[in-house]
Amino acid sequence: MSGQQATYMRTEIGEQPAAIRATIDALLPRAADAAALGSDTRQVLFIARGTSDNAAVYGSYLIQTHAGRLATLASPSVATTYRSRVDLGGVLAVALSQSGQTEEIVETLAWARDCGAATLAITNGDGSPLAETADVAFVTRAGTERAVPATKTFTTQLAALAVLAIGLGADLDPGELRRVPDEIEALLAAPQPELDPIVAELAEDRGVVVSGRGFAYAAALELALKLKEACYLHAMGLSYADLLHGPIAVVDARTPAILLAAESGPTLQGTVDLARRVTGVGARAYGIGGGRLAAACTRALVGPQLPEWLAPLGLIVPGQLLTEALARRLGIDPDHPRGLSKVTQTA
Repeated sequence: MSGQQATYMRTEIGEQPAAIRATIDALLPRAADAAALGSDTRQVLFIARGTSDNAAVYGSYLIQTHAGRLATLASPSVATTYRSRVDLGGVLAVALSQSGQTEEIVETLAWARDCGAATLAITNGDGSPLAETADVAFVTRAGTERAVPATKTFTTQLAALAVLAIGLGADLDPGELRRVPDEIEALLAAPQPELDPIVAELAEDRGVVVSGRGFAYAAALELALKLKEACYLHAMGLSYADLLHGPIAVVDARTPAILLAAESGPTLQGTVDLARRVTGVGARAYGIGGGRLAAACTRALVGPQLPEWLAPLGLIVPGQLLTEALARRLGIDPDHPRGLSKVTQTA
């Protein structure tokens, strides 16, 4: 950043440890509220769009793997366009919206309640329409986010979802969750010697594939979205299982892959194998996270030292730094991408 004024996006990336810490402090004591609300439910239905939808992917994996409940992502148009009636008895509907003002999400949560669901909101908008609609509101403590691309509102949503999973009986250690802000602080302070070379190389590309699996899939989707929003890059976010079913054909010398994985867990080896396959056909593989993954990639960014269930909160941070730096390299203001506003309304 030498010689350049810091963007709001870069400042807000640096504010994430404090925002996550404040969110955990505020919401962990309320895990019992989630437990009470979900006591008569057996399934979780996530309602979200955009970045919040990527957070919901994380919540879905977390609740299914650690809380023993089926979790799915809603299609809001079922409620708002088709106006169908669905029996949602025994369902906990969880709506995510950073502002809490997206009318489609508010309307879909109200629809879910009218269809028999218990309702919970995760939002940074205290007193927002979404918070007022829900039976229980988990209000994150990200503070004002001035850059249009979401950074700290995304990671605080992930922290709120971790608390929700704990409240729903997940076999997870709250002490590990409390360690996340310190790890992200360390990650932000760590040198990233490969950041500038990766930015320089990506600046010559028109497209990139971003891939992860399991918990890392949510971070891969979010990074792909950020690269599209702030860098106007044709970025495809895919599970590596889906990537191997055909789209890997687009990975070549002009279309690199960015691969994300936790430092341990059942999806790490598959991601390492994918990196080797990418480089084996002469394409570039950029890694985020995991020493073994870094060794298999062309270049890599330092990732977090967090257990797999919390890794997405750290994995996205190098991706955010990459996005902000690439946007500036391309002469784009990452705070105000064209055609976007902070609150998006959909018909």
